Amino acid sequence: MSNNESYTTEEISNLLKVSKLTVYDLIKKGELQAYRVGRQMRVDASELENYKVRGREVKTSPSQQNSEEQDCNASIRSIIISGQDNSLDMLARQLEMRTNDFRPLRSYVGSLDSLIAMYKGNADIVSTHLFDGDTKEYNVSYIRKLLVSKSFIVVQFIRRQAGLYVAKGNPKKISTWMDLGNANVTIVNRESGAGARVLLDEQLRLHGISREEVNGYENEQTSHLSIASVVANGGADVGIGIEQAAKWANIDFVPMIKESYDLVMLKSEQNEKLNSTVLDILNDPNFTEKLDSLGYDIEGIGNIIWEH
Repeated sequence: MSNNESYTTEEISNLLKVSKLTVYDLIKKGELQAYRVGRQMRVDASELENYKVRGREVKTSPSQQNSEEQDCNASIRSIIISGQDNSLDMLARQLEMRTNDFRPLRSYVGSLDSLIAMYKGNADIVSTHLFDGDTKEYNVSYIRKLLVSKSFIVVQFIRRQAGLYVAKGNPKKISTWMDLGNANVTIVNRESGAGARVLLDEQLRLHGISREEVNGYENEQTSHLSIASVVANGGADVGIGIEQAAKWANIDFVPMIKESYDLVMLKSEQNEKLNSTVLDILNDPNFTEKLDSLGYDIEGIGNIIWEH
């Protein structure tokens, strides 16, 4: 085994044969040391081996272990908040400050993968920004299809300006979706399942551009900032993302659409307190003022826009 080898949280869950929720809980409690690479959390192979060794050394009877787990589960519930925007980190901190009933854990995956995780029971609060080219609206059509047979609420969260990252001065004069099909333009793309990838695919479809015509379509990055960085470093002429990352990377931004970044929560007796606590946070002026100060559009935040 290479000393430099490391694993994602998903790989760890497969290796240990436990859920990702359990892996996040181990990291949260400090039992498994992890670090971030961009938006992704990783665990060194040596740390995983050390964790296994420590586990073998614990001399706890099965009955005692089950009792301890039941006591822990009775006092606090770990919940996963899935999505990549920094506003979700702020929401997680608010939840942690307001109640001892929940332990917020963060999963940094795209909108489609987050909804699939919720359907499978592996996420509790999910953010989505999925553009439907047929309705010209965001989120609800995807949520209804992916959460079939589930009862859920969709809550208005923030609005963000999405568009095109281009180099300073926009040397290729890129200003429309049609420009992405030009032979002299190279793009950098988001990974499958990301909201920005869905936006691109829908716009290509609406404008009659095949993926094969787009130079760099298979060149993928996993965050808005990494996309902006590739453009800033000359690795591509254009990328798709949100305005804030263009400012951080010191590149130009061509606004194309105001996207809806909404929250999804399942309706159940178990989730009643969680859902009401989240709604209280979203309607708290102190919280919304912090979002506003960071440049987020908070008009309508906390409104329930769909309920099933």
